[in-house]
Amino acid sequence: MSKENKIKLTILMPCLNEAETLATCIKKSKLFLKRKKIVGEVLIADNGSTDGSQEIALKEGARLVKIKQKGYGSALIGGISASKGEYIIMGDADDSYDFTELSQFMQKLDEGYDLVMGNRFKGGIKKGAMPPLHKYVGNPVLSGIGKLFFRTPINDFHSGLRGFKKSAIIDLNLQTTGMEFASEMVVKATLNKLKITEVPIILYPDGRSRPPHLRSWRDGWRHLRFLLIFSPRWLFLYPGIIFMLIGFVLLTLLFIGPIKVGSLTFDVNTMMFAAISILTGFTIANLGLFSMIFSIKNNLVPATKGFNKFLDGTNIDYGIVIGLVIFILGLIGSIIAILNWKATGFGNLETSTTLRLVIPSTTFIVLGIQTIFTTFFINILNLPTKKNQ
Repeated sequence: MSKENKIKLTILMPCLNEAETLATCIKKSKLFLKRKKIVGEVLIADNGSTDGSQEIALKEGARLVKIKQKGYGSALIGGISASKGEYIIMGDADDSYDFTELSQFMQKLDEGYDLVMGNRFKGGIKKGAMPPLHKYVGNPVLSGIGKLFFRTPINDFHSGLRGFKKSAIIDLNLQTTGMEFASEMVVKATLNKLKITEVPIILYPDGRSRPPHLRSWRDGWRHLRFLLIFSPRWLFLYPGIIFMLIGFVLLTLLFIGPIKVGSLTFDVNTMMFAAISILTGFTIANLGLFSMIFSIKNNLVPATKGFNKFLDGTNIDYGIVIGLVIFILGLIGSIIAILNWKATGFGNLETSTTLRLVIPSTTFIVLGIQTIFTTFFINILNLPTKKNQ
């Protein structure tokens, strides 16, 4: 193919039984390419249609690629791989997007952006185009969580109309096979510091007589689960730190003496729960560290400078010393408690006074041991391997 005839744009549509609307979408796409004099193709990634969609695609002059593995993400991954364009604009084949209005996507891609997202909330959502649950709860909440977790500039995470440079997205090695593919693309593009922007688009009611493939609660949960899994800080590290801080504050205050709030008195029983909060938080936070190291080592997420610095400074010597100091503090407290018991002739003790020392002492012993072995495990995870060198 000559340089002049090299395909610049692939308009990609995932398809599963879209016979009612597919022809219209293909015609609009071809009209856009013709009007703008763009060398391009319309590619249908068919996911096993049985309603004649495949025949319609070929009849309307689109290129057809059959994707055997089921799922929205599977269809798009296969379609992206099979596309011939330098740029790809993907959109649903249900006629909810106007494929004649793609100029702003091309403009932003030509300006050097790697990913251009359509924002339905800025462009407008026609009456009946989006269920109220999705419009006022699902999309805003999930997009807000995505912005909080990953600091992405995108405000409409789940827009089905988006454009991107093929080479940039291929390098992301996208993996999810279901609807969460939409989130994975945005998250990985953000983590890999691709150049991202969004443009306003209009969402129209789709032209199908059958219900959409999307299942609100199931697919919403899958999106949320993906966001959490790809953010070990928010899933493990931050909750763990919060548990530990609450526990340490309570333990410290109760070590001094009982706390009275009105008619309520918080004493050693509450102290026990504070100790449990500390140990639980430490365990959860450790899972966050382990997950972050695993994700970086397996190229699921890129390493940050801060975390690389942490790993470079984490060695067995430091961890063991810190763990031993904590353990020794707990051991000293335990010895003092035993000496106090000895002073009574190993007789009965006043429970409140004894547990006020025993609870923090045993907590520190366990925490010290966990710190030592956590450090060993972090160093095992951080060992250089041939694969990661």
